Amino acid sequence: MGESKYWEEEWETLPREDIEAAQLESLKEIVKYAYDNTVYYKKSFDEAGVKPEDIKTLEDIKKLPFIDKQTERKTQGIGSMVGELCAVPENDIVFISASSGSTGVPTISPFTQKDFDEWMNIESRLMYQAGMRKHDRYMHGINFSLFVGGPCVLGAQRLGAMGIWAGTLPSDRLLYIIQQFKPTFIQTTPSYALYLGETAKKKGIDPKSLSVKRIIVAGEPGGSIPATRNAIEALWDAKLIEFYGLSDIFGACAGMCDEQHGLHLAEDHILVETVDPKTGDVLKDGETGELVFTSIRKHARPMIRFRTGDIGYVDKSTCKCGRTSARIHIVGRKDDMFIVSGVNIFPSDVETVLRDFEGITGEYRIHVFERDYTARYGVEVEKAEPDADVEDIKKRVIGALKSRIGVKPDYISVLADGELPRAEHKAKRLIDEREHKIDQAILI
Repeated sequence: MGESKYWEEEWETLPREDIEAAQLESLKEIVKYAYDNTVYYKKSFDEAGVKPEDIKTLEDIKKLPFIDKQTERKTQGIGSMVGELCAVPENDIVFISASSGSTGVPTISPFTQKDFDEWMNIESRLMYQAGMRKHDRYMHGINFSLFVGGPCVLGAQRLGAMGIWAGTLPSDRLLYIIQQFKPTFIQTTPSYALYLGETAKKKGIDPKSLSVKRIIVAGEPGGSIPATRNAIEALWDAKLIEFYGLSDIFGACAGMCDEQHGLHLAEDHILVETVDPKTGDVLKDGETGELVFTSIRKHARPMIRFRTGDIGYVDKSTCKCGRTSARIHIVGRKDDMFIVSGVNIFPSDVETVLRDFEGITGEYRIHVFERDYTARYGVEVEKAEPDADVEDIKKRVIGALKSRIGVKPDYISVLADGELPRAEHKAKRLIDEREHKIDQAILI
């Protein structure tokens, strides 16, 4: 009998109507569970005038109030360390992770043993979907310190692959590990995949000659940007697969298949909505807005209508790979978006233009500032050759950005190759210099 292309074929190929029927039952259960077992949700639902029995269809989720990062921060530590959103006593919690705190106070994410075990099964499913099999060697180049992405290495081991727990070691050490242990899969951020490949070349090592056949990227945009994905794949001669996760629910909860067209969401664990970022009105599938997640199986801390801050859209059509789960497409972070002349701009829009632009390295940094009470932006790039015509590069980049985005930058600064800082992990791509956000660099 041949090897299955699915980790859990019955669920992964379930018809859409059956997926939604299962989601509705799980939604009803988790709403009642949250109401009966948490201080916060009982108070919140009562104030909104809604009871668990009011949830009769998936559309009824609109009756429930949103929560967000601020909700987590305000309730955290009240009554107990885990706070008013937690639905179980501390003795039932076996694992806890924390957010980076890059946009505020770090928030914690608790797991019961059942939560943790089910999460690891999702990691195995996503890695199997990414092409990983028992014979593979997997180097986990993601931070282990309280980071929700750390334990995901256990998903590879659960699948049967060899786990190489590298973490965030210096690039020299990681290259040594790759040469010695010859992993076929590695996971890191898009920025670091580029940085590590460039570092290898500077040391006389051709990344294409190494054992790596597939690269999983997560933690920042890039894997879904064709120009960035193509640059990484060309550098390593390896296929790139993007994962998406958030500490508020659990690590990777969506990931690409070989088709590389959207990220399959673990819909048996997460219900997704798309809402207007300003009004909160629910949008139709396919429309771009803020993604809202509801965890429908996690019991340590239910997350009901959690506003992720991620901007994207949802495709519920059957993928060419045969999987029927919804695919999410991430456009950018709501916090990273800036508006110039009425046009919404994400750093990913700029990256799409610059990654494969002729005559520059693809590295960039965006500066947003005010002049005459209006927002403007400028971009730093690097020339690929020392004797390149700087004025020609400026003219071509300005034209390309104007054509792609609709608003030209106020300036283009052309630096020498290597002048922009390379990211060991997450890259700082946008610096907001406006008066109300002085010296704040946004992680993307």
